[in-house]
Amino acid sequence: MTDLIDTESITQSDLESIFKCVNRPDASPVSGTAACSFQGMGTRTRTTFIKALKQLGVDTIELPAFLDTSEQARDLAGYLDIYYDLYIIRYSDHEKLKAFADYSNRPVINAMSSIEHPCEAIADAYWFDTEIKQLNSSRIVLWGPMTNVLRSWRNVAQAGGAEVEIVSDADDLPESVDLVITDGWPPPLPGRTWQGLTLDHLKEMGHPVLLPTPPFTVGEELLFDPLDYDGFAGYAQKQCLLDVQKAIIEWAIKTPHK
Repeated sequence: MTDLIDTESITQSDLESIFKCVNRPDASPVSGTAACSFQGMGTRTRTTFIKALKQLGVDTIELPAFLDTSEQARDLAGYLDIYYDLYIIRYSDHEKLKAFADYSNRPVINAMSSIEHPCEAIADAYWFDTEIKQLNSSRIVLWGPMTNVLRSWRNVAQAGGAEVEIVSDADDLPESVDLVITDGWPPPLPGRTWQGLTLDHLKEMGHPVLLPTPPFTVGEELLFDPLDYDGFAGYAQKQCLLDVQKAIIEWAIKTPHK
C-alpha cells in the first residue's frame, strides 16, 4: 500500500507504474471498502472517483468532512482503519490531510487540497503523453500564479522529463510550446496583479494545445472563450480522469511502500 498525498517526490518510475495500470486487461481484481470524503462541491472529482470505485468493485461509504474534528489524527486513523481499506479525501487543509495519512495504515489518496491536486495532474499528463506528445520531448507552460493544480503539474511534468516553464506575464514568452495549462486564480495579493492568457499569447508561443483547468473563468486567467481556439483540449479530454483514477487506486492498494 502507498499514499498519494503530493507530487514532491513522485518519480518517473511511479508515473510509469500508474500509466501501465490504465485500462490494463490483465489487472487483478480490487476489493474492500473505501471511505470517501469530498469537501466542497468537487463535482468532477466526486463523480469520477465514485464511478471508478464502483467499476473496480470496491464498496464505498461517504464520510462528509470527517477531518473536521478536534480528534487527533492518530486516534481517528486508529479507529477508522478497522473498517476501511482505502481513503479518498478532498480537503483544503493539506497538513491535516497529511497527518491523517501518516498515522493511517491504509493507503490515502489526496483528491485535492489547498497545496496539491495530484490526481488531476497525473490524469492530464497521461492524456497528453498518450494522445498528444510524449512528456519527455515536450515543452509545457504553466500560465499564472502558482496554484495546487499548477504545482502538481510542475512536479509531474518534470518527473516525466518535460521542459516546464512558469509564466506569470507576457514580457518574454517561450517559443515552440506544446502545451499551456491554466488554473483559476487564487485570492488577489496586495500590490500584485496577474495577466490573463490571450489568443495572441498562444500564437506567439507557437499555437500549443490549451488545457484550462475547470472550472475556468473567462475574464481572469483566460481573456477569451477557449471554444474559440482550435487548440482547446475540449470537454472530452476529462474522460481520462475515470480511467487514470482507477489506475491510481489500483497502484495505491498494490504498491508495497507503506
